[in-house]
Amino acid sequence: MINGEGVITGTVVSAAVIAAAAGHLEETRIVLAILGTAFIYWLAHLHARTLGDAVKHRTHPKDALREALAETWPILAAALVPAAILLVTQLAGVQIRTGAWIAVIGSTVLLTVYSFLAGRRGGLGLGGSLVSAAVGLALGLLVVGLKASLH
Repeated sequence: MINGEGVITGTVVSAAVIAAAAGHLEETRIVLAILGTAFIYWLAHLHARTLGDAVKHRTHPKDALREALAETWPILAAALVPAAILLVTQLAGVQIRTGAWIAVIGSTVLLTVYSFLAGRRGGLGLGGSLVSAAVGLALGLLVVGLKASLH
């Protein structure tokens, strides 16, 4: 099963980089910033998770690392989606500022859908899943607000 935490986190990290960097960096550098930021965030999360699990479960750090790798890879995978949206808009000839808005809004939609699905998978009824989706939407709107305030 895919870790919903990692999917949501990777999407937010990637969208926030786009929101902050669009208009300041060219497309290639934005994608590098996304990949670099997501990778560093993932490494920090992997490290913290490994150490925390080793201590909490009194297991060898190598075993904790294997478990953490299996659980945290979605952070990196999900960070690629907003970056891919941005790249596709660039290949289509869309200006970088417009492409960034498309990627950030697309990320907001993804966060809403991911959150709804995570609620359903977690056993929530329709109402609870809609609340979960609303929280995902709110996270996306925070990124939209960040972008609007910076540009």
